[in-house]
Amino acid sequence: MSDRDTNTIGDTMEDTKERHRRYIQAVNNPLRRKILRAIKEGYNTIQSLEENLQIDAKTLDWHLKLLEHGYCVERIDDTRFTLTHDGLIVDQIEG
Repeated sequence: MSDRDTNTIGDTMEDTKERHRRYIQAVNNPLRRKILRAIKEGYNTIQSLEENLQIDAKTLDWHLKLLEHGYCVERIDDTRFTLTHDGLIVDQIEG
């Protein structure tokens, strides 16, 4: 994997460590992994995620912010999301 494929590689070792910490925090939660899988399956709008995962808007918003902060998803617009290259790790994580 080249540095261009990932947002978890920083300019310094300390920056890279911080980016990895944020990433691990994002994917180390079963609900956030479900959100990543749902986005991968095409449920990429807030409304479709709420309906598919049966969670309320505030909870979903909080988890999506952590996934953005952890380099796993990006906003396409106000209501749609896409997985980043780093977000695709969900295929390699159980649960």
